[in-house]
Amino acid sequence: MNDRERHEAGMTVRRQVLGDAHVDRAIAGTDEFTADFQDFITRYAWGEVWSRPGLDRRTRSCVTLAVLAALHHDEELAMHVRAALRNGLSPEEVAEVLLQVGVYAGVPAANRAFKVARETLRQEAG
Repeated sequence: MNDRERHEAGMTVRRQVLGDAHVDRAIAGTDEFTADFQDFITRYAWGEVWSRPGLDRRTRSCVTLAVLAALHHDEELAMHVRAALRNGLSPEEVAEVLLQVGVYAGVPAANRAFKVARETLRQEAG
């Protein structure tokens, strides 16, 4: 694939995982300063990694939730809690991932992640 094709494939996966509304907001907020970064994440995160056949999207969501929780990336964690639901995880499975974080990344990381996930799940439930 060339860069244009990778970008198109990445945009398709990005929209499927994050939803059109999120992607449309990200694109609308893109300017000269952030355009290269948006292209980079679309081509590489979504067009290369999330598009690979080696893991299904549910598994990729689990891994992503765990890493974001461990690194205290709360804004991205909230976004990926929503994506995990879209990828078929239940709220109970999200909680299981965060329990795993507590064991391997520490209770404070999991405590913070549970707070973010609970609020996100409440918002998603309506």
